[in-house]
Amino acid sequence: MHNALNIFEIGAILISLVAILAYLNAKILKLPATIGLMLLALLFSFGLFAYEKFGPAGHDLELWISNLLSAIDFNKTLLQGMLGYLLFAGALHVNLGDLKQQRWVIALLATVGVLTTTGIVGAVMYYVTGLMGLEIKFVYCLLFGALIAPTDPIAVLSILKSLGAPKTLETKITGESLFNDGVGVVVFLAILGFAIPTGGHEVGGKEIAILFFKETGGGALFGLLLGLVGYVMMRSLDEYKTEILISLAMVTGGYALCTALHISGPIAMVVAGLFIGNHGRAFAMSDTTRENLDLFWELVDEILNAVLFVLIGIEVLIVKLTGQYVLAGLIAIPIVLAARFISVSGTVKVVKTVRQREFTNHAVKVMTWAGLRGGISVALALSLQNMLKANSGAFDLRGDAAAGDLIVTMTYVVVVFSILVQGLTVGGMMRRLGLSSGARTKTH
Repeated sequence: MHNALNIFEIGAILISLVAILAYLNAKILKLPATIGLMLLALLFSFGLFAYEKFGPAGHDLELWISNLLSAIDFNKTLLQGMLGYLLFAGALHVNLGDLKQQRWVIALLATVGVLTTTGIVGAVMYYVTGLMGLEIKFVYCLLFGALIAPTDPIAVLSILKSLGAPKTLETKITGESLFNDGVGVVVFLAILGFAIPTGGHEVGGKEIAILFFKETGGGALFGLLLGLVGYVMMRSLDEYKTEILISLAMVTGGYALCTALHISGPIAMVVAGLFIGNHGRAFAMSDTTRENLDLFWELVDEILNAVLFVLIGIEVLIVKLTGQYVLAGLIAIPIVLAARFISVSGTVKVVKTVRQREFTNHAVKVMTWAGLRGGISVALALSLQNMLKANSGAFDLRGDAAAGDLIVTMTYVVVVFSILVQGLTVGGMMRRLGLSSGARTKTH
């Protein structure tokens, strides 16, 4: 067990675990796949906790699991691997016409909404942690606000569709989540420049503004160029296997190039996915290509989501679950929900006033409760924790390393509540509000 695992062994263990848990969910729990998988992974993790504490002495299970999770490296696996594929697959099936109708709401929620949630959560949690006697700098509370601001409705979108949620409401939730991941990462990195100096100096306001526009604007332009190149190549032939390979190369090579150019890979993948999923689907693909491309990316999306939510469940094994930290996380839940409600309701009021548009009844309530937090929040929290530990001997951060443990625990508590409680109850909420039964409205 002390031998280091190679990448094939890690993949074999992970895929086998995902398959077993998916089978148990399909046969026993019968919950929505992502929610059921994360719940079973959590139960599996707590079972390992119990075995470690009450099982026979002399085993090195804890060390082996720690080495396994370190080898997987969740934040790199998601941010530098899975995220591009998930966002491209999600954007591929979004209708650009529907998105254009909701562009003002989506744009405001993905930018001003993220910044509003970041500020509210950061300020309130700084006050709360101070009352609890937890020493944490204000900038780290802002980082927590930034990483918890992006919504991840993967677990709830299937529920919305099965309930026949109003199309405009579904488009708002989907569109926002596609863009606020990229914006949230940029805001997180900008604040991180204050928290941990780079190159021996703190990042100033001008540098942050340049970083923000370079990351977001550069990502959008690169995504458009990438989509155009892919479109031209697909239109010049009719061979679905090659066209699928082109789309796969767009994501793999494109995301890697974004990283090298220091522009937003998530935003680039969303724009490229929208371009291929709409313009490319209409003018560059035969019916056979369209059918096979959709099937391929739906499978990629399902498999990666299954792996992602199992990883979220087993990462609890490395979370520092002390009483004070868990309590801070529980207190953060209503604060995050309140910040979400404020940002959504403010956006709706602005669009209603300026654009003279009506909204689906109870849209604010549903968008607040359906705004789940997911893998990207956990990945950013873990990356911050690793960074603080790695720099604990530099930049006078020795006293701040514990802040990383606190932020990871709070993030984990919020994410687990979000997926298990909000994800499992949003369907009942919509039925009570009369937004199910396939009723589609024409309101904005």
